Amino acid sequence: MSRFWHSGSRRQHQEQDHHELHPESKINELRSALGPLSGRSLQYCTDACLKRYLEARNWNLEKAKKMLEETLAWRSTYKPEEIRWHEIAVEGETGKVFRSNFRDRFGRTVLIMRPGLQNTTGMDNQIRHLVYLIENAILDLPEGQEEMVWLIDFTGWSFSASVPVKTARETISILQNHYPQRLAVAFLYSPPRIFEAFWKIVKYFLDPKTIQKVKFVYTKNKESVEIMQSCFDVDNLPIEFGGKATMKYDHEEFSRLMIQDDVKTAKYWGLDQKANGNAAHESEPAAC
Repeated sequence: MSRFWHSGSRRQHQEQDHHELHPESKINELRSALGPLSGRSLQYCTDACLKRYLEARNWNLEKAKKMLEETLAWRSTYKPEEIRWHEIAVEGETGKVFRSNFRDRFGRTVLIMRPGLQNTTGMDNQIRHLVYLIENAILDLPEGQEEMVWLIDFTGWSFSASVPVKTARETISILQNHYPQRLAVAFLYSPPRIFEAFWKIVKYFLDPKTIQKVKFVYTKNKESVEIMQSCFDVDNLPIEFGGKATMKYDHEEFSRLMIQDDVKTAKYWGLDQKANGNAAHESEPAAC
């Protein structure tokens, strides 16, 4: 029995290695399995996108197809690409989540999160705010880069002011199910000891792949600090995360940046045509 399991496991790893080195055929299989696509679904399903879903499901075609179809259904109703800054700007007033003005050593977009600065209570709008920033971070990625990094600062965090478990669970579900392979690593910087209780609850909802991407960093733990510094130039890294740069969130300045990015988002998805009264264009199949 043990020998059979090891044999099957080895074969599975060999197949996975093969697909990672030669993904084209599996991507084509997934595209065929999905059937005809049009509009934004077609635009969303690039080869890179299909590869991410395959990787998230260990190159299992049926599981990847199911996952991707569920995302397409979610995107068609939630419409994350249509969220605009003015709709959720109130969530950003304290700078609890924002896109940083620096990248990591690999050119990845960095989202900074400061849960101690929570300023609202409505779960739906909080999640829309995060989805908006994830979509924004993705469009900000340089060509050839697929993943982003999260830096989480626990200054001012308390258990009573923490995100409700229901909100955390919904957020995790959206991230894992609809943005696979988008998170490279999440650095949790110097979380208070009381956070461990919250983490035990939240960890239950995370899949093993995501758990591996969560790194706890403590200033007195040399190894964890080195892992973080391997990803960031300390001259760019804010003081709050052990670096040398001064970080000051300016809501008005960030709002101007997001409003400019909203124009880019609309253009990317062909929504600028709709705004100009040319809605018919949107129904045409978009180019990949």
